[in-house]
Amino acid sequence: MMQVTSKYPDARGGGGDMEGTGSNGEDMQMVDDARLPLSRIVPIPANQLNLYRIVIILRLIILCFFFQYRVSHPVRDAYGLWLVSVICEIWFALSWLLDQFPKWYPINRETYLDRLALRYDREGEPSQLCPIDIFVSTVDPLKEPPLITANTVLSILAVDYPVDKVSCYVSDDGSAMLTFESLSETAEFARKWVPFCKKHNIEPRAPEFYFQQKIDYLKDKIQPSFVKERRAMKREYEEFKIRINALVAKAQKVPEEGWTMADGTAWPGNNPRDHPGMIQVFLGHSGGLDTDGNELPRLVYVSREKRPGFQHHKKAGAMNALIRVSAVLTNGAYLLNVDCDHYFNSSKALREAMCFMMDPALGRKTCYVQFPQRFDGIDLHDRYANRNIVFFDINMKGLDGIQGPMYVGTGCCFNRQALYGYDPVLTEADLEPNIVVKSCCGGRKKKSKSYMDNKNRMMKRTESSAPIFNMEDIEEGIEGYEDERSMLMSQKRLEKRFGQSPIFTASTFMTQGGIPPSTNPASLLKEAIHVISCGYEDKTEWGKEIGWIYGSVTEDILTGFKMHARGWISIYCMPPRPCFKGSAPINLSDRLNQVLRWALGSVEILFSRHCPIWYNYGGRLKLLERVAYINTIVYPLTSLPLIAYCVLPAICLLTNKFIIPEISNYAGMFFILMFASIFATGILELRWSGVGIEDWWRNEQFWVIGGTSAHLFAVFQGLLKVLAGIDTNFTVTSKANDEDGDFAELYVFKWTSLLIPPTTVLVINLVGMVAGISYAINSGYQSWGPLFGKLFFSIWVILHLYPFLKGLMGKQNRTPTIVIVWSILLASIFSLLWVKIDPFISDTQKAVAMGQCGVNC
Repeated sequence: MMQVTSKYPDARGGGGDMEGTGSNGEDMQMVDDARLPLSRIVPIPANQLNLYRIVIILRLIILCFFFQYRVSHPVRDAYGLWLVSVICEIWFALSWLLDQFPKWYPINRETYLDRLALRYDREGEPSQLCPIDIFVSTVDPLKEPPLITANTVLSILAVDYPVDKVSCYVSDDGSAMLTFESLSETAEFARKWVPFCKKHNIEPRAPEFYFQQKIDYLKDKIQPSFVKERRAMKREYEEFKIRINALVAKAQKVPEEGWTMADGTAWPGNNPRDHPGMIQVFLGHSGGLDTDGNELPRLVYVSREKRPGFQHHKKAGAMNALIRVSAVLTNGAYLLNVDCDHYFNSSKALREAMCFMMDPALGRKTCYVQFPQRFDGIDLHDRYANRNIVFFDINMKGLDGIQGPMYVGTGCCFNRQALYGYDPVLTEADLEPNIVVKSCCGGRKKKSKSYMDNKNRMMKRTESSAPIFNMEDIEEGIEGYEDERSMLMSQKRLEKRFGQSPIFTASTFMTQGGIPPSTNPASLLKEAIHVISCGYEDKTEWGKEIGWIYGSVTEDILTGFKMHARGWISIYCMPPRPCFKGSAPINLSDRLNQVLRWALGSVEILFSRHCPIWYNYGGRLKLLERVAYINTIVYPLTSLPLIAYCVLPAICLLTNKFIIPEISNYAGMFFILMFASIFATGILELRWSGVGIEDWWRNEQFWVIGGTSAHLFAVFQGLLKVLAGIDTNFTVTSKANDEDGDFAELYVFKWTSLLIPPTTVLVINLVGMVAGISYAINSGYQSWGPLFGKLFFSIWVILHLYPFLKGLMGKQNRTPTIVIVWSILLASIFSLLWVKIDPFISDTQKAVAMGQCGVNC
């Protein structure tokens, strides 16, 4: 693929030397700067990337020779073991191909915030930046602490963006009065916190994490009053924490008659499964000033209506309710969603996203800008690969060079029009054949008839691949749209797509966002209650073609996939300072349950009509992008061959057989080349991505840990759901505070059935190693050579499962009783097998014993 770079010689500076001087020359310089692109692609050095691609091709060739040898040299005395091993190896090779080739075109990007300000946000002029609605989702305040949610909201309210263009919507899908009251306290504290942040330009703007920083907080501070004001603000925040903690303590015991509000009326959400829709505007453009008398961004509490007998679609349904209620109340042109525990680590986050969304070249075809996830509170060695560095810094960069990264559920800024199911505005170049065809076929050629037919077919919008409307149809504005739209489509068709809300439907045509200034706020609030009613989505396209897509607990993957299938591109934004940070479950059990949820969502997509293996061929999804999505939904299936392959070394040790025949020099060369190519690929990936070797190794280890536990359970639970209709509810991962010291939660042991398969694999391999060594001791010197090959594979399995073993031991190596009982049970079973094998008796002794028995028996 041709790497795109800025056509200007000085990408950071101006547009070249200016002959003019003085104010007139400065004005011309500013005009030229404002015309420069807002971002650029920073190509990875060609010497690194080309060598990386050569090694991938060489590894592919070596794989072919390796399998030619494996298939043509069966092990006759262990045919079953050999056949299983070859099948597993073939699956691993296919998995590697699915994972590797979407990383063929990795890129980096760079943004220019100064140019964005010159073009859209000049001092002394009204800001031309687009309005943004920010969504924060929460369910259970006892598992997602209100203090963490409050910090996320405070970091949003203090963001560096025009206040009249920022609106924060908090979705409380558990209708908890605790969330409502804590949000009320947060709104009051924001009146003091926001002006403090903006006056002293502090980072991050989440108070809990700002005051926790172990750095010199006086660095770059020049105002003498800063120390005094910081000390006073820290005291204010400590008092705020006490008030929040008091609310949490009060919520631990629910009164028999249910909660009552301050005015004595019953809390409408006492029954979280049966309650009306609730909306409360805490801060807004018409009121709610800070202590300096300046306006604050709008803060809105939303809890959608829930009634028995209705399907609510969990988080995806809550997000779709937020799309509608925000369209009615503020209608920001762009939406940004974060989890309640993902705060704004950089106050420039929205401006970073706007460098792509408001770019004249990229903005009209970009459906979302995805930021990487970064985490606080993880131990230095990241035992369970919570940071997911390999995925975020390698895989996502690779996808950014094709059609864009996947949507990963949080830290993502959306084009609202893309969520409504509209088509992007594509150029002639965008509709050319996919990137693989262009690379293989060389330069410009005459367009074939099949390409033209394909282009015409893509331009015809069908129900499965494109929406009813096209962005080009609404470019000329919304004046007089009622008369024009009535000529194009009937009211019935509009209602079928968007639901029965004329105000919401009208907002979908406003590409730049905003609401008419003459609108009555009371009527808007009434309409907002209507659009979050539980029956609003009935017989509409919500969750099918519009908004967050239903059908999987990982609604993020489905939603992004549907947008890419329509031809939209996405952007991966990795500024030097991480824009968002969150908390991750760091103990073993919570981490495995989190991975189980992700894997189960992938299995659900695999068996759905939206499966990327067969969905939307002939559309606008690039081939390598499809390969990446296929890899995302089939990876849990790898758990089956992985379990088998991890048990094979132990079986070989116990039965004194091997999956490989006697290795010749010829075969040994291919085995050595195979391992060398694996390590070379990994090392070169680390080189161009900047990922550390420890992070890469942790990722490899947890691939085995997750594959032998959570992924395996996800496959069976997914099959149960598809074949038997048995649904499995996932639990919200608790975001506990470190009250017992740093990383105290790391050592918490919580028994779960997910621990059984990896424990079994560990015990089998340990027993097998003892059995193999004892056999070698008994059989003489000649048996040690074959033993080392078997021990190598068994030790390799144990090394990959070592973090799991540490997790089982808990703090100070205190192994829980349940693990001891399970290990003894397994050891007893394999001890019986060991006795059957008789490892201490040689073959000669066995033959003599059988001969002596002979006729006398």
